[in-house]
Amino acid sequence: MHRLVVLTLCCWIGLMGSNQAEARYASIVIEAASGKVLHAVNADTQNFPASLTKMMTLYLTFEALDSGRLNMSRKLRVSRIAANRSPSKLGLRRGQLITVRDIIGTLVTKSANDAATVIAEALAGSERAFARVMTRKAVELGMTKTMFRNASGLPHWRQLSTAHDMAMLGQALVREFPNHYHFFSLKNYSYAGRSYRTHNRLLGRYDGADGIKTGYIRSSGYNLVASAERDGTRLITVVFGGKSPRWRDRHVTRLMNRGFAALHGTRPSVAARHGTAWPPPPRSKPDPDEVRGWSIQGGAFNRSATTHPAVMRAAHSPR
Repeated sequence: MHRLVVLTLCCWIGLMGSNQAEARYASIVIEAASGKVLHAVNADTQNFPASLTKMMTLYLTFEALDSGRLNMSRKLRVSRIAANRSPSKLGLRRGQLITVRDIIGTLVTKSANDAATVIAEALAGSERAFARVMTRKAVELGMTKTMFRNASGLPHWRQLSTAHDMAMLGQALVREFPNHYHFFSLKNYSYAGRSYRTHNRLLGRYDGADGIKTGYIRSSGYNLVASAERDGTRLITVVFGGKSPRWRDRHVTRLMNRGFAALHGTRPSVAARHGTAWPPPPRSKPDPDEVRGWSIQGGAFNRSATTHPAVMRAAHSPR
């Protein structure tokens, strides 16, 4: 029987360079109150949302809190499936209890995948069922190009969204959950004797920034949905496909500055949803930590049915 060997030289080089090869740049800036689009590039192009997915997980968690299905102090039990989730994670153990408040705090800061599975199972019985609820809610919100397959953003080839859809989700979080939105401003959260620092480094560094969520897997690049308010005006900016965290943050800062300037009349407001309102993003140098030129065999399999999941796991595993 022929054995299917995965991750040969060419395949591995392609996977290691997937930030550039697969992660497609997209961006959008909207005014939160009106939904007016101030800038858009590839805003309706489907990409992997990575941990931006947790925005919808939190949306449904906040909804359950407001309806009385959950309360902040309720303790939820960790399943075997949740405990075995891939990093980033808290290292929760099977049978352990964790409060809803701690789940929210660690989702926002640590972006804990095991915590995402715990809340998904509590609300829908299984993460797969919860993902169906997530997708239905996305449709209700007008996110017509978004499909969810899990609660965390861990790689799945059919879990897709767009910059425009994620901006709409950010807008909905601000609009519908004024009593819970403050969680997105957390710079640190302490749980089980450890303090977790947010991945959103714009908090405390960009005037008016108060959220929302970062995301990264190799096939998505560095993503960010950012929200900032100045003089009563709130902007939501989304970037997909950043080359590094610093590159992403600088680019979001640039887009935010131009957006506020446009609204305040210091710069002409030009933008069509499908057009390029402002100059394209700056070219960036390759990440010095990125490995190129290696040949690594990740496994050998007798059936193609087992090959594809292995390739996907290796290609998209978060770091």
